[in-house]
Amino acid sequence: MPDSIQQEARQILDTLAFTPFEQCQPLGHNFNTIPSRPGLYAVRHRVDGLLYIGKTKSLCGRFIGGHKAFLWAWLDKYNWEDVRIAIHPLSA
Repeated sequence: MPDSIQQEARQILDTLAFTPFEQCQPLGHNFNTIPSRPGLYAVRHRVDGLLYIGKTKSLCGRFIGGHKAFLWAWLDKYNWEDVRIAIHPLSA
C-alpha cells in the first residue's frame, strides 16, 4: 500500500476512534439522521469508548438492515443515550 494511502487510512481511523463522544451522532431505534452513502463508522460509548469500527456500502442501511441485531445487543447492555456513532462518508 502506498504511503499516502496508508497515511490517509490511519488519519480516518484515528478521526473515528478519537472523535469526542459529544460530536458523534446519537443512536436509538431510528436511523434517519445517518446518510445512505458508503462509509466507515465507529460505534462509541460515553464511558467505555470505542465499541466497534466498520465499513459499509450504505451507512444508514447497515443499521436498518442486518447489523441491527448486533447493535441492539449493545443497546440492551448500554443505555441508548450512551451510545453514538462517528461516521466518515466515502465517495461512491
